Amino acid sequence: MGVVKLTIDGRDVSAPAESTILQAAQSMGIRIPTLCFHERLKPAGSCGICVVEVDGNPTPVTSCNTPVSEGMTVTTHSEHLFSIRQEILKGILAHHPLDCPICDKAGECLLQDLVVEHGITGVESPTPTTKFTSAYSKTMLKSWPERCVLCLRCVRACSEIQGHYALSVTEGPDGPQISYDADKCVSCGECIQLCPTGALVEKKTDLRWRNWEIENKVRTTCPYCGVGCQQLLHIKDGRIVKVTGVEDAEPNQGRLCVKGRYGFDFIYSDERLKTPLIRENGGFREASFDEATRLVARKFKEIIAESGPDAIAGVSCSRSINEDSYQMQKLFRAVIGTNNIDNCART
Repeated sequence: MGVVKLTIDGRDVSAPAESTILQAAQSMGIRIPTLCFHERLKPAGSCGICVVEVDGNPTPVTSCNTPVSEGMTVTTHSEHLFSIRQEILKGILAHHPLDCPICDKAGECLLQDLVVEHGITGVESPTPTTKFTSAYSKTMLKSWPERCVLCLRCVRACSEIQGHYALSVTEGPDGPQISYDADKCVSCGECIQLCPTGALVEKKTDLRWRNWEIENKVRTTCPYCGVGCQQLLHIKDGRIVKVTGVEDAEPNQGRLCVKGRYGFDFIYSDERLKTPLIRENGGFREASFDEATRLVARKFKEIIAESGPDAIAGVSCSRSINEDSYQMQKLFRAVIGTNNIDNCART
């Protein structure tokens, strides 16, 4: 792995030979505006927002997919580049509805941020155009085709990250468009997490919020299986309204399954048990955890004394983390003295 030296905005930079200009700039804390680029995806260069000037090149190049070279001199910000980015954004807005007040993504829309950054105002509302073969909807997600900017993040997220290939680029009557295969979609929501606009949104109609209403984001571990995926719980008024994957965290690196991303409603269910229940006189009464634990321990001892340890069996919940499942089997094998221990994921 070699290292090349180049100059970016007058600063000397050393970068791995296989780096792109964008990666080299980011390593030095130099920001280049992007729209279609995402750290977890292969660069596509489809939007053109990340253009930079390279000495010796007659025209600007896209920094996300242009490799660095020895002695290269790069300019990331100039009046000419600013003007190019403005024209690209105006071209996008010419076919993008100006419905920010009602769009779910308002306040966290990358296109919205770029438009404000580049001072674009007074754009006339365009005639809506559809870039998807047809609008589609699944249990947990919905598309707004007219908001699509063809950055292809959703397509690449579905294929490169999740491997489902439910989204693809096809040639339509008005040029490239996004096509959707409902049979391959598993509603994992990866496309929503990486979509920079409001073209793909969550379909939880019982919860409405704006990005600026999120009062806190709490990092936690997904409770649904033992993998240990890292989540961010988006909190509004003390309640979870949205879950996203932590982009730079192991083991999931931003990925979540449909349960991990959307299965949090049970937390607020009226049927959820909040205290142990002990059966008495044909019914149940509430008890403390200490009382319930002592009762279980006493019953276990009575069963072992009467019928031996193999009369007891345990099933470890698949929502438990690996360490808890290990402790569960240790309890049954080392303390109770039986190998009758299983996991519900096997059935």
